[in-house]
Amino acid sequence: MLVNSEQIIEAIIETIQMVSFSLLFSAILGIPLGILLVVTRKGHLLENVVIFNVLNGIINIFRSVPFIILLVAMIPVTRFIVGSSIGTAAAVVPLVFYAGPYIARLVENSLLEVDPGVLEAAEAMGATPWQVISKFLLPEALSSLVLALTIATIGLVGASAMAGAVGGGGIGDLAITYGYQRFDTITMFITVAILIVIVQGLQSLGNILAKKIRRR
Repeated sequence: MLVNSEQIIEAIIETIQMVSFSLLFSAILGIPLGILLVVTRKGHLLENVVIFNVLNGIINIFRSVPFIILLVAMIPVTRFIVGSSIGTAAAVVPLVFYAGPYIARLVENSLLEVDPGVLEAAEAMGATPWQVISKFLLPEALSSLVLALTIATIGLVGASAMAGAVGGGGIGDLAITYGYQRFDTITMFITVAILIVIVQGLQSLGNILAKKIRRR
């Protein structure tokens, strides 16, 4: 049985849903963590060695685990949170735990690129730590942050495809169920082509947004 257009469209929608919700919750988790990693490091705004080392260690642990292993290891947690270990909603949980620390690292790298002189000038003007972060640090790094989130989104697209290995739905599930298990070469080519188009579109959009922000 060959895959039909309705199944392809449904798989694309499921992938978009997985990536969108995962990106939202991962950003909510990862962006504050990335900011904390920067401001609590030695010599920065809110230097705190204990907080920095704890956060740095936790993020390193999650970043060290391959997603396919994390996906399986988190099945009990996923089942507890959403009541099931398969399906699109279930795939979001491990995707968030995978992408959250990843986004934190990307945000950290972006913020560390900001000229220290800008922050020193803000502090010299009497700005509070929160004002330095919100009015100087984040705006100065905004273009880089857009590119960082673009990279994270593309990573989530790839991870969502891997989620198909455990019935996560989406394009990955379609590729495994029809392309791999049924030796359907055409379906495999279609799914790969769709993923390429999605990634190219996301990267182009991210580049355009980042360029516009830099011009401003």
